[in-house]
Amino acid sequence: MIWKLPAREVVFPRRPLVMGIVNVNDDSFSGDGTLEIGAAFELAKRQVEEGADIIDVGAESARTNRAAIPVEEEVRRFRGFLDRWPELVATAKPRDEVQLWPPVLSANTWRPETVEAVLPHGVELINDMGALPDDRNARLCAAAGASLLVMHSIGEPKVPHFHQQWEDVMGSMEAFFEEKVAVAVNAGLPLESLVLDPGLDFAKQRDDNLAVLRDLERLQRFGRPILVPVSRKTVIGEVLELPVPKDRDAGTVACIAAAMQRGAQMLRVHDVRAAWQSVKMLDAILSR
Repeated sequence: MIWKLPAREVVFPRRPLVMGIVNVNDDSFSGDGTLEIGAAFELAKRQVEEGADIIDVGAESARTNRAAIPVEEEVRRFRGFLDRWPELVATAKPRDEVQLWPPVLSANTWRPETVEAVLPHGVELINDMGALPDDRNARLCAAAGASLLVMHSIGEPKVPHFHQQWEDVMGSMEAFFEEKVAVAVNAGLPLESLVLDPGLDFAKQRDDNLAVLRDLERLQRFGRPILVPVSRKTVIGEVLELPVPKDRDAGTVACIAAAMQRGAQMLRVHDVRAAWQSVKMLDAILSR
């Protein structure tokens, strides 16, 4: 399997990629966001040196109990970080020879206006939590040669969907990705540029999330890299009775193991050090 980026390709199978989370905001659910660009830069550099293959920077919290920020403010926060990205690549060092280098710069956003504004500034991947309601972001990524991550959800971002019920969450997800892959490809985006995300916790309840992790291998039929955003999720807090997100890192490692055993190629995490160690150890065990 090939994952196509603007000026390079990643070939799978290989060790799963670790995506580090950098929140340039002050209302992240996990409490690790910051509006100080210097602090965000240092966090990203530390994550890269701890083994992150991808840095996913977001300027707006996905929390549904917070109002959406204006596009202009989102772009302003992004630009402060993106302007320093070349400095990070020049000064950071890879942890080992398997790590992607330079690391992939991902922008976590869903508004086409923001996507268009950030793509010229070194962004290789758009992490779209908007469930691709139309083809605009796919067209923008196609024009820039960038990769697009499509996340499974329903309805608009920033709107709670706590009462969504699924008779067959995986069957519905497979139908969703069939439709969205067609939308993106018809918009001119190469199939090789797509990444799929099952959207844990988004419009899903505890048992839905557990079913997704249990049956994740069903998404391999699409022949695209699967990113699993397992880090500190609500489902972990519910199972382990841990209300504080930062207390959920051990549960996150358990989810990483389950996801890798079922074919995940990318893991999105807050604690890159623990995730990298887990991924490297599991990869050594599972490789044949």
